Amino acid sequence: MQVLVIGAGVVGLACGRALARDGHDVIVAEATLGIGNGVSSRNSEVIHAGMYYPTDSVRAEHCIRGRRMLYDFCVSHGVPHKKCGKLIVATNDAELKKIETIHAQGLKNGVEDLTFIGANAIRALEPELFSVGAMLSPQTGIIDSHALMLAFQGDMEDRGGMIAFGAKVERLVPTAAGWDVYVAGDEEPMLADAVVNSAGLGAQAVARVTESYPQARVPRLVFAKGNYFGYTGRPVFRHLIYPAPVDGGLGTHVTLDLAGRMRFGPDVEWIDEEFYAVNPARAESFYARIRTYWPGLPDDTLVPDYAGIRPKLTGPGETAADFVIETPEQHGVARLVNLFGIESPGLTSAISIADTVAAALRE
Repeated sequence: MQVLVIGAGVVGLACGRALARDGHDVIVAEATLGIGNGVSSRNSEVIHAGMYYPTDSVRAEHCIRGRRMLYDFCVSHGVPHKKCGKLIVATNDAELKKIETIHAQGLKNGVEDLTFIGANAIRALEPELFSVGAMLSPQTGIIDSHALMLAFQGDMEDRGGMIAFGAKVERLVPTAAGWDVYVAGDEEPMLADAVVNSAGLGAQAVARVTESYPQARVPRLVFAKGNYFGYTGRPVFRHLIYPAPVDGGLGTHVTLDLAGRMRFGPDVEWIDEEFYAVNPARAESFYARIRTYWPGLPDDTLVPDYAGIRPKLTGPGETAADFVIETPEQHGVARLVNLFGIESPGLTSAISIADTVAAALRE
């Protein structure tokens, strides 16, 4: 079967790999001229453990299973990563209750090795950190996301798959044999037996130009921009440091990368259109938030770094929507899988999501 995957982000490439491993002829159509140029290139590169998400949710299932699969894949394929661990910290009694709830949720989800620690143990681990209590997640880590995508691409191409760059899909028309795929600039359609829509921020737009797909099923797309600020000094933390979650995200946290740099973010900025510039004035709110758990943050040490946009399905004040992995059984259109709202922990979940997509087309 010839399968078209739309989008060469981390999830699209994982799907292409899984489908090629199943023996399909795979083409990944990517609108830009490189892999991972959308959501996948603008995240914190964190491997999440899976304690935040409701039990039996799609996110919890794929995050926990995907995280285990991802660590195994990194080892087998030489993808740079580090299981540095994470502290989710409380700075007052109200936040302590939030952390206790997250701890209980993580245990219920089956996340391994979670421990709740007090202020003395926290100071022993991270002397610069202020916290009245924290949860330690040893299974949380960081990864070189571009190296991961290259490994997915390599696996797929080793099995005959390919990527078509600069290929923006403008229309999908079902036929008796499969799909006519109209790509910008091409007069004649490309033929595919099956289609996987993994277009990230563009997934809803692809669904709207898919003939016979029930348009009432296209979910709302909400842009939640996350800004990051870099730290100009030497890193002071060895673990990822997360505060109690906030509406729309996990709070302005300390992220580390494999090069040894420390940065802060993302915050949550609800926007109406796609743009990525980081407003330097937002540093003021970053200083205030960071100093609740790192009082020693020096003045004039934060500089604008980069921003990403979460492809959310719900807006401010609303209960966060789950991942949507929509198969023919659900929407009634043969040989079509749509992926909507694949935000965090999408990177962690990528291999698990891809296996589910491959299984849906296998059936």
